[in-house]
Amino acid sequence: MAINLDVSSGFCSPDEIQSLREAAEATLRHESVSGHAVVSIVISDNDDIQALNRQFRHIDAPTDVLAFPAEFSDPESGVPYLGDVIISYPRAQAQATARGHAVDAELQLLTVHGILHLLGYDHAEPGQKLRMWATQADILDQLGLGHVAPSE
Repeated sequence: MAINLDVSSGFCSPDEIQSLREAAEATLRHESVSGHAVVSIVISDNDDIQALNRQFRHIDAPTDVLAFPAEFSDPESGVPYLGDVIISYPRAQAQATARGHAVDAELQLLTVHGILHLLGYDHAEPGQKLRMWATQADILDQLGLGHVAPSE
């Protein structure tokens, strides 16, 4: 599997970047995604994620994570491209502080959450949320982050 990381200038230490990669790999393994899939993770700021949130969700406010499923394959290699996960580093930082854990743990939570969205999970309905939260918790446990959970 290939995980493309795009980190805006000044965000993420090398350890945090490694944590993002580990969270993405753990999620794809957990969900039995083929070793030949590509995901892109972008770490950005509140302004960029607010612009995307406004454009695609019609919500003019920053958010912590957005997921854009792609569902296509590279025409030459046939490797599936699952999509893009965009994470606001300032939001992750604020949420980590509010929840009392490290920023890299919050980044891992948001990575898992975003990739699950790429794979078809949602939390709009109570039954969907139970399934997604249980899967997310299982992956976070595997990463040694059983103490980290989303706020909703």
